[in-house]
Amino acid sequence: MIKPFYFENNTFYILDQRLLPGKETWIECSRADQVSDAIKTLAVRGAPAIGIAAAFGLALAAPLGRKALKEAADLLIRSRPTAVNLEWAVRRVLAAVDGNQDNDLLRRVSTEAYDIWNEEIAANESMALYGADLFEEGRKYAVLTHCNAGSLATGGIGTAVGVIRKLHEQGKLAQVYMDETRPLLQGARITAYEMKSDEIPATLITDNMAGWLMKLGRINAVIVGADRIADNLDAANKIGTYSLAVLANAHKIPFYIAAPKSTFDPYTASGQDIIIEERDANEVLCFHNVRCAPDVAVFNPAFDVTPHELITAVITEEGVYTPKGQ
Repeated sequence: MIKPFYFENNTFYILDQRLLPGKETWIECSRADQVSDAIKTLAVRGAPAIGIAAAFGLALAAPLGRKALKEAADLLIRSRPTAVNLEWAVRRVLAAVDGNQDNDLLRRVSTEAYDIWNEEIAANESMALYGADLFEEGRKYAVLTHCNAGSLATGGIGTAVGVIRKLHEQGKLAQVYMDETRPLLQGARITAYEMKSDEIPATLITDNMAGWLMKLGRINAVIVGADRIADNLDAANKIGTYSLAVLANAHKIPFYIAAPKSTFDPYTASGQDIIIEERDANEVLCFHNVRCAPDVAVFNPAFDVTPHELITAVITEEGVYTPKGQ
């Protein structure tokens, strides 16, 4: 299993996902602001993974004392606004050291960071089993996924990709189709990289091919991850997810979301209240850092929100949830 990061000798090493699949380069972080920058610039990405990374970012600040820890927490929370796991992990670490002696900060923060990571690994395994159980024995399915919800996004076997891995292991997977996921091509660069590494049968398509594949009857289910799930089960995920949900609904294809309970936000009533991150215009104006468009206005939201009515089920480590009305 590919790991997105590791912690060694008070240094947090991050596999730079911006350079995949061409180069495997590790970023050495000795300060929390370096981890924050890696999160902002998508060197590490995926809701569970950035939560884990933020927890280890706090471990880098812990030796400097409680004031530095609080400053690092504020900085890390501001790194990206949509994925709830980021703030959830930071708040959890701070709660774990509340009332502890300052000379015990590093041990407590490090322990909590590793606990968060280990729990994510276990959650991935559990939701993979729950997800695979939704598919009948004795059949092989072609599934479509969007963006990357695998090892590099979670630190475990993956959320949506974890289900796909389990389907492959159980002999239920005929093919996984991967959207490129524009504008940053996480599907083409990262999901394809993971599937090829695991020798899972996979086919890459551009985002605008998904509807035609469904029309041709070549997709049996859609499985994606999520960055924040509201109390009513509206779900924010990588831009393009909403379109897939609409298409799946039109073609009567199940649309599943796989996400750990840490992605659930009980304080956000519905998707209307989810803050959607907007990213730099150059991500759209350029292709591989080469300008490919004239000087025009750009709208570049990183995420969209799928209303719960379009979601067949949400797969978690505790079981499968069906939104009301399904």
